[in-house]
Amino acid sequence: MISTLAAALEKQGYDTLTPVQESVTNPELEGKDLLVSAQTGSGKTVGFGLAIGPTILSEDGTFGPAARPLALCIAPTRELALQVKRELQWLYAGAGATIASTVGGMDFRDEKRTLERGAHIVVSTPGRLKDHIMRGTLDMSDMRAIVLDEADEMLDLGFREDLEFILGEAPETRRTLMFSATVPPMIAKLAKSYLRDSVRVSTVTKESQHSDIEYRALTCTQYDADNAIINALRYYDAPNAIVFANTRAMVTRLTTRLSNRGFATVALSGELSQQERTHALQAMRDGRAKVCVATDVAARGIDLPNLELVIHAELPTNAEILLHRSGRTGRAGRKGISALIVTPKMRRRAENLLKWGKLKAEWASPPSADEVKAKDEERLLTDEVWSSEFTEGETEFAAKLLAEHSPEKIAAAYLRLYQGKQSAPEELTIVDPNAPAGRDSREPRERKERAPFGPSKWFSVDVGREGKAEARWLLPMICKAGDITKNEIGAIRIQPQETFVEISEAAVPNFLKAVGGDMSLENQAKLTALDGPPQISERGARPSKKAYRDDKPRGEYKGRDDRGPRGDKPRGDKKFDKPRDRSAPPPSRQDDMAPVAQPGSDDTARKSRHKKTDFSKPARKDHGDAVVARGPKPPYKPRDGERPAYKGKSDGKPGGFKGKPGGGGKPGGFKKADDGRPAKPRASANDTSKRFVPPGGKPAGRKAPGGKGGAQPPKRGGPKAR
Repeated sequence: MISTLAAALEKQGYDTLTPVQESVTNPELEGKDLLVSAQTGSGKTVGFGLAIGPTILSEDGTFGPAARPLALCIAPTRELALQVKRELQWLYAGAGATIASTVGGMDFRDEKRTLERGAHIVVSTPGRLKDHIMRGTLDMSDMRAIVLDEADEMLDLGFREDLEFILGEAPETRRTLMFSATVPPMIAKLAKSYLRDSVRVSTVTKESQHSDIEYRALTCTQYDADNAIINALRYYDAPNAIVFANTRAMVTRLTTRLSNRGFATVALSGELSQQERTHALQAMRDGRAKVCVATDVAARGIDLPNLELVIHAELPTNAEILLHRSGRTGRAGRKGISALIVTPKMRRRAENLLKWGKLKAEWASPPSADEVKAKDEERLLTDEVWSSEFTEGETEFAAKLLAEHSPEKIAAAYLRLYQGKQSAPEELTIVDPNAPAGRDSREPRERKERAPFGPSKWFSVDVGREGKAEARWLLPMICKAGDITKNEIGAIRIQPQETFVEISEAAVPNFLKAVGGDMSLENQAKLTALDGPPQISERGARPSKKAYRDDKPRGEYKGRDDRGPRGDKPRGDKKFDKPRDRSAPPPSRQDDMAPVAQPGSDDTARKSRHKKTDFSKPARKDHGDAVVARGPKPPYKPRDGERPAYKGKSDGKPGGFKGKPGGGGKPGGFKKADDGRPAKPRASANDTSKRFVPPGGKPAGRKAPGGKGGAQPPKRGGPKAR
């Protein structure tokens, strides 16, 4: 191993390498393209940092002056890219490396100036890197190594075209290393296209996947989901915890809820700017925040050193996302807990996710309020403060407290102060964690039998069922008038004319005092005290309101059998007296086939079965009748004040227009129709108002294109007829 890199590992506290780090640093693989698949949290970032060292470093293990970049690392998300940059900074610090980052959401001009000053390694996201290459601000002519981190995630996010463009712009002699948690067919196809004689490296540990992570499925009711998250955070009290949600709206709601309960909470979602997301992660690393509510944008590659708890507030859609979420804890040999909040309707999905991910989880209920308090007491007794040394001032103040208060009182006050710094735990509904999916797993509540009412006194209210009396408005009316609660009222028995109310004997004096001497209630209802229990009717509950509205006995119903045969009842002179002729066509067909009735015939007096038209009445004068021959149109007569008729129009005399050839059967005049009606006037050569064909002449054709006319007549009905 290169001396500068070995010194950086020793300074960071590395005594042994992980399996993936040992595999990629094998001397036999030096200078070759690699396709590496390793589970999350296995140290891949340091692994490919060590793997590209011999390719980009000089023989003495250092870099020369910064100029065009020698290595390029591509990550799917901004957070992962910045994390890769931090890891490479301490790894190549002794080699004098200059590392630049180009990620979305940052100022493009600042990145451009950084690249112009020179860099040895560039860490970037695919979209921003493509922008720099297309604008000419990043020169890849000296590129020796390219690393694709989380390649499967980049393809899932739709960066395939960007990656192909970037790899196509890089020199063909570069070395390509592709790291991925899984190797789907798309990754294999991409590796086949852009990797030269690649070597497949798969690091499968002997232990099961996520062996350092304890999975717990916490079953709760739907309305206790948020309370289960609060109790889980309080019970485990992890230095850093991540609560995963599926949507931005859920992230916002949970962040507000946890902040209101006293948790130091930050949010991490796609709607935040890059600066806000960076500050949120930095607050988690500095200890200023303990809980991070995030979407799946933080599920890839985020490494928080003290992250011990992952809570899935909403279950992911597949097992791969579950593995990457849970992989934020239990990294580099550290232990962690992954808790799934499972409601009854989500139990089947939780079982399938654990099955597909080949994970084993402990099904249990969320920590109860008593368990959280017991855990607080245990942490208090084992706190490091008891074994630490105190200053002289602290000892003097402790003696002053002992002089004024007893030790028991001081200890109780300290316990109260300690508990006051934490959020109070929530009371949860007990749920059976072993109940099968699809059933209500809540424990059946024991039905509490009502205790005997005790000595009582009965009263009567002069409104009953017929007055629409109901217990839902009688009860508050009596409580308000008598200044009592519903606990002092026993039975309420509604009768047709009155209502009996049972009141506790101990509350009767105050009740009568509040009601007053007139014993009146709201709505002018009168109250009367009874000497003993009333005689309640045995009539029972009414079947319906209508039964009490109509108490008269109804007559017997006569069915069809009591009415006799259908033909016995006289029907009178109606349209269905005569039997229908089945051979005749339907009425609608008969109307169509019937001849046109002539005036004066017997058919005009016949009434149609379907049409209520009386043909015996004379036709309207303005519309005329189809059976009456139309006569000549009367001449136009101007009304009072109107202009006289146009001279060229017909004045009622036979013949054509004035001054034009016409008359009788002459050419250009009217021609009588066969039925005696005048027809339209023939076309005249002198009439230029419309296109026409002169009598005995040929139609005037149109000229050819380019001239004023043509030899072809116009086509009628076509798009060019106009």
